[in-house]
Amino acid sequence: MLFIAADHAGYTKKEYLKKYFEAHGISFQDLGAHTLDRDDDYPDYAKKLAYEVKKNQLNKGILICGSGQGVCITANKVHGIRAALAWNSQSARASRTDDDVNVLCLAARLLSNKEMEKIVLAWLKTPFSKKTRHIRRIQNIEK
Repeated sequence: MLFIAADHAGYTKKEYLKKYFEAHGISFQDLGAHTLDRDDDYPDYAKKLAYEVKKNQLNKGILICGSGQGVCITANKVHGIRAALAWNSQSARASRTDDDVNVLCLAARLLSNKEMEKIVLAWLKTPFSKKTRHIRRIQNIEK
């Protein structure tokens, strides 16, 4: 399952990506925010998504806040989550290939809708390399 969540700063971008997913037959579950509330807090959505992703090794998540940093820091506090901030397609692909990232973090205030589309598509389409050195490094992180 693909989960998506955002705070108030990422709300509009999340809603845009939802329409993109629907138009391209990508199934997902929206974990909030479900309304634009300028007083909400990104850790609430990041934790909720991280725990949902953690439930199944095949799950993935996309988190959006103003800079992408806050949701990334929060998600990485949950054991088993490997969240990464991507700023272009190349960084998104590298996060999957090398680090088997299961949560993609995006900066709503720094990326256009089209840039986000490219990043998300690259991330979703890129498999983990399963190279010995990458597996070893991930196991080291888990310790």
